[in-house]
Amino acid sequence: MKKLLIFISMIALAACSKDLISLNDDPKNPTDVPSFTLFSNAQKNLANIMTTPSVNSNIFRLISQQWAQTTYTDESRYDLGTRNIPQTFWNTIYRDVLGDLQEAKRLILLDNSYSDQQERRNELAITDVMQVYSFYVLVATFGDVPYSKALDYTIGSPEYDPQSAIVPALIARLDTSLAAMDEDADSYEDADLIYGGDVVSWKRFANSLKLKLGILLADADAQAAKSAIESAAAGAFTDNSHNATFKFLSVPPNTNPVWVELIQSNRNDFVAANTFIDVMNTRNDPRRAYYFTPVDGGTYVGGIYGSGNSYDSYSHASGKITDPAFEGLLLDYAEVEFILAEAIERGFNVGGTAASHYNKGVVASVTYWGGTDATAQAYLLQPNVAYATAPGNWKAKIGVQQWLAYYNRGFDGWVAWRRLDAPVFNVPSGLTAADIPVRYTYPVTEQNINTLNYDKAAASVGGDEVGSKLFWDKF
Repeated sequence: MKKLLIFISMIALAACSKDLISLNDDPKNPTDVPSFTLFSNAQKNLANIMTTPSVNSNIFRLISQQWAQTTYTDESRYDLGTRNIPQTFWNTIYRDVLGDLQEAKRLILLDNSYSDQQERRNELAITDVMQVYSFYVLVATFGDVPYSKALDYTIGSPEYDPQSAIVPALIARLDTSLAAMDEDADSYEDADLIYGGDVVSWKRFANSLKLKLGILLADADAQAAKSAIESAAAGAFTDNSHNATFKFLSVPPNTNPVWVELIQSNRNDFVAANTFIDVMNTRNDPRRAYYFTPVDGGTYVGGIYGSGNSYDSYSHASGKITDPAFEGLLLDYAEVEFILAEAIERGFNVGGTAASHYNKGVVASVTYWGGTDATAQAYLLQPNVAYATAPGNWKAKIGVQQWLAYYNRGFDGWVAWRRLDAPVFNVPSGLTAADIPVRYTYPVTEQNINTLNYDKAAASVGGDEVGSKLFWDKF
């Protein structure tokens, strides 16, 4: 089925099909929503929620101490409740991403227009991979969440599944989806806003996501982590051209959410955090020019994390990041290489050495942002960057560079910090290290409407507190 992408302001993104929409249909008043429209919309919603810096829905750049705030400091002092941030994030992933993907699956199964059944299988498998990614985000944010019954809309108050059971289940789903995909058949074509329906790319993404899920288990279930990572390594990303990127457009309404929140809204709410800038400065990091703006004299200066800061006195997000068409990044090659470096240190059989994979991860990050290979290699020669001499144990070496590579991906930076306990975060004045969130608290609506299941989940995760460590966060 040939699918032609169009933009509709009512739902942000949609698609129309020459096969499914006839000249006698009224496109402004559809009776049925095509499956690929829902798939496109789910991708857009996922990219938006993971990319936006809105303090109402995504404060991960603040929690991972990439950015600091200027006038309003509640979020960098870990106030999740005033704006009800967990609820907005929860609702967006469940309703606007997982819900659309589930409905897309249902419609794919009902669609009688497929001339090639493998195309149907490809689309179902790709949709499922997107769901796996979305559930991963929820589990890594909250812990126990509704999973097995979450998308059954006949159940008003779904039970929460144990987080330790969800992650292996997600890995198993990836295996099923990988087995179902066939690159010789079509899939979503241009309704797929990440890979244009290319099944080979989706198989690489699924394997890379399997690495991501596997490494999450490393301290909780080393054998399961080893199995997942060793089986996925050969099929994962091997260069930056494989990255899972969402291409925003240069004109509204489908622009980069960072541009929307900072430039279009004319807001000066954020500056670079001293936590992040200080680590980059001590390493003379070449990515500073791509990440941030310089201040007087061409230096890079971070504002005090957790305190108010003068916008004009400190570095802030670069013009690259605030460009309206700058892409959203869900998973990339640098991340794959850092996972493989860690896998080697843990004794997993993925080939190469920890140092070689670490070096490839650094080079991939520097070149993705605009630096040259020569610049990256010179950076790696510095004693505090080179794998053999960088400070700390392997967790610190890999953890710091992975955290730096996750710039503009605050959620992933937060996960990496929790897993590897590196770098050491700054503690806002008047708080303690125990106040830094290691999970989101559950939404207030769950407490009020799904009370019985909420109470069980809260007890299961060790109390519905930001300081309750998730099952994989052992140290």
